[in-house]
Amino acid sequence: MLDHIAIQVRDVAACAAFYEAVLAPLGGKRTKEFGDFVSFGTTGHTLWLVPAEEDGNAREVHLAFAAADRAAVDAFHAAAVAAGAESLHTPRLWPQYHESYYGAFVRDPDGNNVEAVCHAP
Repeated sequence: MLDHIAIQVRDVAACAAFYEAVLAPLGGKRTKEFGDFVSFGTTGHTLWLVPAEEDGNAREVHLAFAAADRAAVDAFHAAAVAAGAESLHTPRLWPQYHESYYGAFVRDPDGNNVEAVCHAP
């Protein structure tokens, strides 16, 4: 199980605005600000955005957020695109993972691969 994850980003404010928009359909919200760090979660502080400490390209991270149903995956994707994200894969079934795997993938402002997935039929 995931307690929390922190990712380094070049622009905390831009990434925070992005995650605020795309996590809302999944029940997530900004939960804390601690100095330059910003956290998101449904009840706790699962995702932390922290300022990158070095210049240069960050290594891509893949984040998959659980969605309650397929409509939430669709809403996540719509919110991400509306927030300016690049759509990597529109919402659809991914039977190569399993028969009910329904997911959508986008890039956040720092180039990370962000997914919302529903495992229910």
